[in-house]
Amino acid sequence: MEEFPPDADLAAHPNDAFFKSVFSEPEHAVAFFKSHLPPAIANRIEWSSLAVIPTSFVKSSLQQVHSDLLFSVGLDGRELLLYLLFEHQSTVDPTMPLRLLIYVGEILTQQHKIHGLPLPPVLPFVLHQGPDHWNVSTAFEDLFELPDEVVADLLPFLPKFRHALLDLSCCDPAAEESDTQLRLVLHLMKLARERQLLEYFHWLAEIFVEQVPESLLGRLILYALHTDSELDARQIYRSLEANPELEKRAMSVAEKLKAEGRIEGISQGISQGREEGLWIGKIQTLEEFLEKNQSFRGDLEILSLTQLQARYLTLHEEYEARFKRR
Repeated sequence: MEEFPPDADLAAHPNDAFFKSVFSEPEHAVAFFKSHLPPAIANRIEWSSLAVIPTSFVKSSLQQVHSDLLFSVGLDGRELLLYLLFEHQSTVDPTMPLRLLIYVGEILTQQHKIHGLPLPPVLPFVLHQGPDHWNVSTAFEDLFELPDEVVADLLPFLPKFRHALLDLSCCDPAAEESDTQLRLVLHLMKLARERQLLEYFHWLAEIFVEQVPESLLGRLILYALHTDSELDARQIYRSLEANPELEKRAMSVAEKLKAEGRIEGISQGISQGREEGLWIGKIQTLEEFLEKNQSFRGDLEILSLTQLQARYLTLHEEYEARFKRR
């Protein structure tokens, strides 16, 4: 795994790239689930067995608002799948249980094709970064409005599950997380949404402890810079002045990033990457509407902005001809 997420991914989808870069590492995934799963489950899981399953069930066109990771762990000698969906859109999605039902169905279908029966249980977990509190039900059955007279008879025929939830908008990772690195990650994700990134680094200067590795510090800095195009590395250094040791380490990390070409020109890269990501999303959305085979994101990313716009225009003309000009 790369030490830092690629610039192209950070520029186009900073939330997605940061989430996957951090939580694809077993130590961070274990810390997250151990802290937030029900203790009765967490205490029985064989955490040393946790492994990332390299797959995704979120379409490329939705990476701006959703990201996902799938993990396998042992539970009492059997397999349990943990499905973590990172929700970073601006509004709460009331259809989340339906979305998760589709994803879990795809996971189980894939498992059946490979391993047959019995199927492993899948535990869906939503990490919500949006600005609004999660104010909708996490239970699938609550998506229905059932007549009182027949609700008891209908419920046995409906899928019954709920998803676990961590809502960053109404929790305080800085005070509530016991794992140091997880506290740094989740508090940054919370303050990034609230546009309080300098406040984050002032806080970091106050609580800094030695066991934060440089690889994580670099990810924190890169994510902050890509999330707020008005922020620059010098502002981060100044916010860390109260902690000379941390300031020194941050500057050391920044020098490494500069040597790799990761910081110079970052604002331009953000602007260009986001614009290209926007056109790629538009292309994939139209391909989906037109029931075409969706282009691989990697194939689209090698095209110039002009080529992306031309491909979108061709698809849009086909869309207009098929649906608008009858």
